[in-house]
Amino acid sequence: MLDFYGIEWEYEPRTFTLETDREGRPVQAFTPDFYLPAYDLFIEITTMNQKLVTKKNRKARRLQELHPDVRVRVLYQRDYLHLLVKYGLEAPSQLVDVAGSGEPQRLELFPSRNETTPDPRAESA
Repeated sequence: MLDFYGIEWEYEPRTFTLETDREGRPVQAFTPDFYLPAYDLFIEITTMNQKLVTKKNRKARRLQELHPDVRVRVLYQRDYLHLLVKYGLEAPSQLVDVAGSGEPQRLELFPSRNETTPDPRAESA
């Protein structure tokens, strides 16, 4: 979809060290899936697997703590489905009503600076 709309992207262009051992060697890192240079935005895509969602949310929050100037957005399965519906590639019935409003939720692909969007189903860190 990014190619179709002429949006420049890079796949896993940077790894951020989140934690080091006593000798300064990385023991935990985060490599977001995509970087959109025109928007100065990193994107991480995740699935419905709660264990992975929680882990990726935790890493995205830690990245923001260590690098507040870095913009990162976690996209969930519902976000992906929303894009498919928005561009006519999937029926609206595929969207999940995670907020309980009875309406599909609006996707904010480009959040305000230094904002991450936590999944309401994810556990607290």
